[in-house]
Amino acid sequence: MIWVFVFLFSVYAVLIISLTIGFYKIEEFYAENTTFKTRFSVIIPFRNEAENLPNLLNSIAALKYPKELVEFIFVDDDSTDASVAKIQQILNKFQIDNSQNLKPLDCARGDIHIIKNKRTSNSPKKDAISTAIQMAKNNWILTTDADCIVSENWLKALDRFIQKSNPKMVVAPVNYIAKNNFLEQFQLLDFMSLQGTTIGGFGMNFPFLCNGANLAYRKDIFLKLNGFKGNDTIASGDDIFLFEKFLEDDKNGVHFLKSKEAIVSTFPVKSTSALIQQRIRWVSKTSKFKSTRVKLIGLLVFLVNLYVVFNVFFYDNIASIFLPLVLKISIDLFLFIPTINFYNHKKTFFKWYVFSGIIYPFFSVCIVFKSFFYKYNWKGRNFKK
Repeated sequence: MIWVFVFLFSVYAVLIISLTIGFYKIEEFYAENTTFKTRFSVIIPFRNEAENLPNLLNSIAALKYPKELVEFIFVDDDSTDASVAKIQQILNKFQIDNSQNLKPLDCARGDIHIIKNKRTSNSPKKDAISTAIQMAKNNWILTTDADCIVSENWLKALDRFIQKSNPKMVVAPVNYIAKNNFLEQFQLLDFMSLQGTTIGGFGMNFPFLCNGANLAYRKDIFLKLNGFKGNDTIASGDDIFLFEKFLEDDKNGVHFLKSKEAIVSTFPVKSTSALIQQRIRWVSKTSKFKSTRVKLIGLLVFLVNLYVVFNVFFYDNIASIFLPLVLKISIDLFLFIPTINFYNHKKTFFKWYVFSGIIYPFFSVCIVFKSFFYKYNWKGRNFKK
């Protein structure tokens, strides 16, 4: 078994170090003071998000961007709670405050639409985005989620980057706002590994991940590529499969915006069962990726985690049990450190890192096996892989 150990962990180390070098190659972008030009249509699908929408709407109200250059399209995906009423209530409050000169509304005074989703496929979220794009009046589409908070310079940073780089799609950073407890910090570290991998992939000139909570692209290219057609039987993946289409069409037109001003923040789920459902949904997309190299990377990560788990259960030698685990945790640090620094999670990182690193291989292997045999629940609906 020693040759398996040496091979797996050597290749894994090369992968992580390459991603780390790629992370550093992507220079951090700072928005310069130029004239605002880009017109955005921001699309926000939602289903039963009455609890989260106020945070998003308040962050939208604080955006520093000309209201005449942006519209917001909220797409109601058959909500059964008070989500729609909550949006209308908050917008009415904004209007009252503005008339009394109590609060400048900035973007909240711009075009805001609430529309119903038109279901045409097995993917409610893809349908919601497609429904909104049909009525979007601007060529730059920007998607985020109802449980997110956007930074005040979000649109400003995107506008400056688009003017400077002339991209067709922009992948932008997503962060977690996590409490100082194990469940949320575990999710934070897992998510940071994905963000670090995303940025590192772009730096290696091999982009293979993105996140629909902060994704911008041109409407004309979306239509030229027939949008989500071809993967609309898969419930999730509104981001990654469209991302693959844009890469296939013009890889050089897909860029990562490494800017703290462009970060969109969201929250970890609140229970272990919800975490398992979410991760099964994420893993279920992997087998549908077009790129063989991406599948091989996923397989390598899985085999490393499986090797760690196997040694714990089938060896009684302390060195055989702990060496793979310690080595993996040490290798992962190469990519974690720059990622944690960029997203400013240094205060809690080392407190939770080792314990999370011990638990993660078992969690990861469990999720992969569950993804083969179980449906997952998403927004109150059950979906097959």
